[in-house]
Amino acid sequence: MRVQASVLHLDLDAFFAAVEQRDKPSLRGKPVVVGGVGGRGVVSTASYEARRYGVRSAMSTREARSRCPHAAFLSGRFHAYREASRAVMGLLRSVSPLVEPLSLDEAFVDLQQADLPDLEVATVTAFAEELRGRVTEATRGLTASVGVGTSKFIAKVASDLDKPDGLVVVPPGTEQDLLRPMHVTVLPGVGPATAERLRRAGIHTVAELEQVDLDELVRLVGKAHGGGLFQLARALDDRPVVPEREAKSVSVEGTYDTDLTDRKLMEGLLTRQAGEVAARLRKSGLSGRTVSIKVRLHDFTTLSRSSTLGSPTDAAGTIARLARSLLTDLDTSGGVRLLGVGVSGLADWVQEDLFGDTAEEEPELPEIEIPHHSRRTWAPGMDVEHDELGRGWVWGSGRGVVTVRFETATSPAGPVRSYAEDDPALRPWTPEPAPEDE
Repeated sequence: MRVQASVLHLDLDAFFAAVEQRDKPSLRGKPVVVGGVGGRGVVSTASYEARRYGVRSAMSTREARSRCPHAAFLSGRFHAYREASRAVMGLLRSVSPLVEPLSLDEAFVDLQQADLPDLEVATVTAFAEELRGRVTEATRGLTASVGVGTSKFIAKVASDLDKPDGLVVVPPGTEQDLLRPMHVTVLPGVGPATAERLRRAGIHTVAELEQVDLDELVRLVGKAHGGGLFQLARALDDRPVVPEREAKSVSVEGTYDTDLTDRKLMEGLLTRQAGEVAARLRKSGLSGRTVSIKVRLHDFTTLSRSSTLGSPTDAAGTIARLARSLLTDLDTSGGVRLLGVGVSGLADWVQEDLFGDTAEEEPELPEIEIPHHSRRTWAPGMDVEHDELGRGWVWGSGRGVVTVRFETATSPAGPVRSYAEDDPALRPWTPEPAPEDE
């Protein structure tokens, strides 16, 4: 923990939904849900208008629709999210060389490298307020919540205290006063299972956790986890801001409209996913030792299995064989709705002769028709262009008809028109790729 409040955490508010509202004038001020739009979809982001009805991230789309049926449910436009994220990350890097992105919409910034006259509370507060304004300008209207503190932990906690569009600076020496009344789930790593163990021991708040000695905490939650919680309950966190975060794993997964029951089909899908993972590893110059699979059953039970090699590999055949073998011991007779393959334990070298001369090539697979909920011709929210009316977005589609609202971020709420799905005057619209995307 630093002696001055010099770590800033910035979190763009309801990021995906906010981008959609920015670019679709008719949705401003209305509930918007971004994520899987099918019956098996999952909410990625909900606007604050939708959150008032209890919609939240990771909720099933089906439940979200029941809570807020009048919301706009959109499939997402990642090119728009990447563009906004680049603008924000570029701005942050212009004020400090030490920026640690956590995702597209949040990052830590080390203010010790920000060329400020000093790091007094008044100075960093003024800087953070100005930065929030610059973010809104750079993103053409998005807002960010910002926290500043003496550590990454405190800065992240602070950024959650005044959402949306807020700023909280925690003065040095007041960290424990801030944390003590809070529920233990404010601490990183305290999920439902750990919170339940602590509750059974009569521990609900950070103040109560602070009274527990290290030995007792280790007995309750384990050695590694207990030591970390012991430190965090006392606001102790000395993690540096790391500008380049190394990937911990590479994975590919798919969700299916119809439960899969054919083991041969599942093996084929795992094999293709393994090939995609291997290609990503090679493109990044990486290899990995641990192969894992993720299987979500018909009842939403999620299973995972892994196997660790003696040396790292980037070979599609090796990854695929291990993935298929891991599936063997799982009971999938009730149906599978999600499959995934991942590789972790990453390294920047490969053991070429891992299997010696006995490693066989993967046989070429026949074509596999993959049922996937997001593979639609006209997905809700996607950008389109019409020969006469210009730019717009898909309002909805079905029964051979696609309905479009014609508007852009810089136009007023526009008209709605319906067309045949194969109308030659209507086509998807995508922006020119940024240089780093090519």
